[in-house]
Amino acid sequence: MSTTTDASPQVPAISVPEARSSSLWRDTLRNVLRQRSAIVGLAILGTVLLVAIFADQIAPYPSTLSMLDAGQTNVVARQAPCIHLLGCPASQPQHIFGLDANLRDVFSRVVYGSRISLQIGLLTVGFAIIIGAVIGAVAGYAGTVSDNVLMRLMDILLSFPALLLAIVIVTVLGPGLINAQLAIGIVAIPVFARVMRASVLSIREQDFVTASRALGESGTGILVRRILPNAMTPLIVAGTLGIAGAIIDVAALSFLGLGAQPPLAEWGSMIGLERNSVFAAPHLIIFPGAAIVLTVLAFNLLGDGLRDALDPRLNR
Repeated sequence: MSTTTDASPQVPAISVPEARSSSLWRDTLRNVLRQRSAIVGLAILGTVLLVAIFADQIAPYPSTLSMLDAGQTNVVARQAPCIHLLGCPASQPQHIFGLDANLRDVFSRVVYGSRISLQIGLLTVGFAIIIGAVIGAVAGYAGTVSDNVLMRLMDILLSFPALLLAIVIVTVLGPGLINAQLAIGIVAIPVFARVMRASVLSIREQDFVTASRALGESGTGILVRRILPNAMTPLIVAGTLGIAGAIIDVAALSFLGLGAQPPLAEWGSMIGLERNSVFAAPHLIIFPGAAIVLTVLAFNLLGDGLRDALDPRLNR
């Protein structure tokens, strides 16, 4: 009697589709790119950043070079813009933004000034965010005495007009770009401290924080690993908007002679040096002023777009 062995049926392999969940950064970028204001701000800011990076290749002259030292004799102080394609005589040297009182090329100074302004915004706000975030996190998480002491110190700083307090600080420290940045950074600390404190207060009572505390995680671990990563969103938005304010404030100090000192090419300083020539040579005011407006506008538009993209109540 022949025995037949049944082949064991093969179970078809079940293909589990890979979960293609986008990362937080990818989702954030996608939400940001849905905001028209953020796209415009990124476009302007990207242009300014490229100008700052390639300033040596874009600028036809060094920012402090006098045209007399460059061998040009057919030039005058505060010369109007000269563009050959627009009818300027070929015998006259081309300076598309004109010359300042010291016979320096204004276009080159505006181009190099983009480096100074971006440095001002990023370093000043970075300093203020680091100090303010530490103060706000400690005050919001520790509470009681620490909260009262730290926040009352912040209230004292906020009780003074920001620009006036910055002028006092620079007057004590001495005029200069670094001191101006330090003064604006100190003035901005309370703003970021309050933003961080409010975020920490709202997050520390969440269920995942309570669960971490019940599992025996230390207070420092909870603050650093659980609360701070979830409290950074409002700080990022405030920091982006704060960069625009820092650029304006340092430009104002430079306009008053307390910030960048000549011959450094800084937009506020350029306007301050030629403020009496607003009618005789308006190009010396218009071009650095337009650079400030565009840069500040870019950061403001980007900050508005980040706020709309990162706020779940506005995110659709």
